[in-house]
Amino acid sequence: MINGYYDAAGGMVTQFNRLNVVSNNLANVNTPGFKQDNIIIGDYERIFKEKRDQLPLENNTQKAAEFLNRNLNKVPIVSSEYTNFSIGNIQRTGNPLDVALKQKDSFFVVNENGQKLTRAGNFNLDNNGFLINKEGFKILNIKNKPIQIPLNAKNITIDKNANVYVNGQKIATLKIISIKNLNTLKKVGDNMWQFNPNNAKIVTTNTTLQGFLEKSNVNPIKEMTDLISTNRLVEQYQKVMTTFMDDLNRDAIEKLANVRA
Repeated sequence: MINGYYDAAGGMVTQFNRLNVVSNNLANVNTPGFKQDNIIIGDYERIFKEKRDQLPLENNTQKAAEFLNRNLNKVPIVSSEYTNFSIGNIQRTGNPLDVALKQKDSFFVVNENGQKLTRAGNFNLDNNGFLINKEGFKILNIKNKPIQIPLNAKNITIDKNANVYVNGQKIATLKIISIKNLNTLKKVGDNMWQFNPNNAKIVTTNTTLQGFLEKSNVNPIKEMTDLISTNRLVEQYQKVMTTFMDDLNRDAIEKLANVRA
């Protein structure tokens, strides 16, 4: 009986993890350039089999089975996590410091404890005229220098090739990084990613749209549906665990009461 309790507890923990992901997606529905996260739920036995088949054993089943706990073989667990890098809706804002990227594998480069990547193009100018993102980190040019715009600038233009002009004079080119394998990116918070330079290259040709902003690619209706279903699963697992504990306590009381000297 206790094994069923472990199964329910494992399933409940998995749904809590899913709940965290869904809640974070919903919290970022209006965050420019945010990419939806998701998880894949599998079971222990399937994941074990995938690893077991890779073992260099003559008889996989006989020797590898020593490491398999049959009581936990169907417990649902998070088998993998992934990010949906599809492009969100591109919205016209008319703000000259709003910039959208045309390709889903392209990113702006931000100076934050080294170089980080972001899709959020809602830029501003700080008190010194440096181009910054919403969190206040400086945007880099192709020479890995922060982009500084004169404070009295009235005409700021960013063309489709990421070139920045002030009053018709080119002052910099935004550093746009293209990532070969998006699965190598790691989220580090503040809507930014850490990347491996060996998996990246600078691509500026036909990459940018000035006066536009990429919205989050989170579908709020789907996320709300997932939130409701996940909450219901948590409640069901909780009821199962409560039932198991009630049965265990009742069995314990009955058996202890029948013990004879």
